[in-house]
Amino acid sequence: MYKGILIRILVCIGAFGIFLYAYIDKQNAVTKRRLTIPVVAKEIKDLKEANTRLQYEIDLFESPEHLMQLARHSEYSHLKQPLLKEILTLPEGLALQVVSDEQEQKMSNYNPNHLKFAIGTISSQENLPQ
Repeated sequence: MYKGILIRILVCIGAFGIFLYAYIDKQNAVTKRRLTIPVVAKEIKDLKEANTRLQYEIDLFESPEHLMQLARHSEYSHLKQPLLKEILTLPEGLALQVVSDEQEQKMSNYNPNHLKFAIGTISSQENLPQ
């Protein structure tokens, strides 16, 4: 009789110990994650600052003043600004749309044997590699 009660008490104490261990383990995991929050928040803040700094550098590099300075360098001297009439723009989905008369007239003005690019002129009569 005492043996059955003793076994029940030991089983209850063992089950209580397992649940207590699981609870403490879960609390340790939560505490560990709470301790990493400030570290991760600092890393995020540093990344945001780095992104802001890099965006500022990109904006400085792409500024018109800097681009004009680059255009004056000898390594970029072969580049030139194309004239507006030399630029051919095609709207999206042109193949799916019916071409208007105005667009057709603009496209008919271009000679495929004589194409002008921003860096010069290519003519089909010149000796091109075949």
